[in-house]
This record gives sequence, C-alpha cells and structure tokens, in this order.
Amino acid sequence: MASKMKAVRKLGPGEGFVIQDVPVPSAGPDEVVVRVEAASICGTDLHIWAWDESIRKMMAPPVTVGHELAGTVVEVGRSVKGFKEGDYISPESHTTCGKCRECVAGRLHMCLRSKILGVHTDGGFAEYVKLSSKVLWRNNRDKLPPEVATLQEPFGNALYATMEYDLAGKTVAVTGCGPIGLFTVGIVRAAGAARIAALDTKDYRLGLAKQMGANDTFNPRTGGDAALWLRDVSGGDGVDIVLEMSGSPVAMNAAFKGVRKGGGVTLFGIPSGPVTFDVAADMIFKNLTIQAVSGRRIFEDWHRARALLESGAVDVRQLITRQMRLEEVEEAVQLLRAGEACKIVLRPNG
Repeated sequence: MASKMKAVRKLGPGEGFVIQDVPVPSAGPDEVVVRVEAASICGTDLHIWAWDESIRKMMAPPVTVGHELAGTVVEVGRSVKGFKEGDYISPESHTTCGKCRECVAGRLHMCLRSKILGVHTDGGFAEYVKLSSKVLWRNNRDKLPPEVATLQEPFGNALYATMEYDLAGKTVAVTGCGPIGLFTVGIVRAAGAARIAALDTKDYRLGLAKQMGANDTFNPRTGGDAALWLRDVSGGDGVDIVLEMSGSPVAMNAAFKGVRKGGGVTLFGIPSGPVTFDVAADMIFKNLTIQAVSGRRIFEDWHRARALLESGAVDVRQLITRQMRLEEVEEAVQLLRAGEACKIVLRPNG
C-alpha cells in the first residue's frame, strides 16, 4: 500500500472541492482501513460543495468528503472483532456515542453526539478511508456489486421514511423525485401500492419515476396546481398517503391539501427555512397522521435494504447515471447541480 493517496477535500469556506495527495490512513485499535471501490455522490456532498448555510454550522474544514461507499478491508486494528482483511463492506455513515439517552434506548439514528463520515471525519471520496469497526456492514459481492452496494446507505433513508405505513392497496404520492424520492417510488411499488403518483419540477426525474414504478407523474411548473392534481388522480377525495421528499414549501402544502381525510403525510425533505401551514384546515380537521423522520434506523434498515436490493424487488441500477474517476468529481458535481444526472458513482481506484 502506497504512503500517499488522492482524496477529494473541502479545504475551507466557499464553493468547490480540491483533489489533494494526502497520507494513507492507518488503523487505530478499533478501526479498519478500507480500499474504496465505489463512492456515490449525495445531496449533502452538493451542499458541502456549495458551502450552504446548513453545512457551515456542522463542518470544520479541511475534511475529505463522501459518506456513501463500498470497498475492501485492507488493514485491521488489533482490537477489532468480527472483521478481517479482504472483507467487502459498506459503512453506516454515523458513528454514535453509545452513551446518550437515545443510544442506550436503541435509537442510534437519533444519537445526540454522532459524528458523520465525510462531514466531521475524513470520508470516502479517496482511495482509502479509515472507519470505526462498529459502523461496518458486510456485503455479498456476488449479489451487490460496488456501484449498487454504495447506495445502501441512502436507500435506507427511503426505507425509514416509507415503511411506517401499510402501503398495500393504497394510493401513494411521492413529492420530490431526487434519488431518495426515486428509491421511495421503487419501495412503494415493492410494498404493493395500488397506484403511485410522483411529482417533481424536472421532467428528467419524472421519467425515472416512471421507470421505478410510478403510474402517474406531474410537473407543477407546467401542469398547474399540485394539490388539485393529487385529488383528481385519486378520484376526488385525495390520496391515502403522501411521502414528501423534496423539502419544497409548495410541495409540503400540496401534500397536506392533497391527502384524503384520515390519511397520512411523512415529511422527510429538508426545507431551507421556516414553512407556513394552515394547521386547522389541512391537518387537525382532516385527522391526519403526520410523521417527520430523518436518517435511517441503525442497522435495522440496512437489513431491509439488503433484502430488497439483493432480491431484485427494487432495482436501483437504472438510477446510476454515470460512473466516473475521482479526478472527474467537479464534472460530476456540475451534472448533478444541473439536474442532468441522478446518482453518480466515483471509482477512486479505477
């Protein structure tokens, strides 16, 4: 193993990433070093590139970015148990403290002091990455190639946001067809929904939603009122469930207005600021079930993600627009920012 490696770094405030030669990490007692075979770009990485306000409060550069990855263990710390050199893994991106109230209660995804890979610690847009042994998830190479295995982490987010409902036989709307929303469409289809309606402002994404199993699609920029469309597509009363994945205030309000009385709305997309709702008319008097969720349940949703992806019940390969070299990260970011790609997978080691 060489002493130096290439890594995609956020060096300080302002737009952009820099590719640097940095030392290859060494494993501590409870850590492993992984040779990264695939690393996919996430919406969070785009926020880091742009140095958005939400990221500025979380991150203290310089940091190697990237938290969705798959690779092979090449070094194992002396205290690590259950993993060895040659294991093919993906990491949970959150290293939890194990001591706070939420961790002790088994709600690791709500840890009060978790550290995020590629945000608080050096991440996976590099040839090698150092990981805590407690975040490792073993993959089956015969069933999940690296470009798919790297998508398990965000796929778990979609599972958590989606599977709190009994979806069989229901009319379900997904608002926002970025990668998480498109994963959601596939999961809803696999769960037996009778009809799936997908909404987005980009026709490219709506085309992918159709491929993932959506029956009806709607672009509010060209088609008019989204709430009225949701009621029309469901026969007049409103859809049974809305899974809001965009964070758009317009989409959020359409969700509450377009769901039927007694229906359910899940809020997963992150708005850029406060959002105003008519709580009485659109929530209380409609007797809605409203859920707000973030992240994924560690490691419960990893088990479910693996089952759905390995079985082929949900096929995410069609959402991988391109696979690119690490040195092409700037081009990849611009394609994603322009809405001309869904998921781009980087190949740090060729």
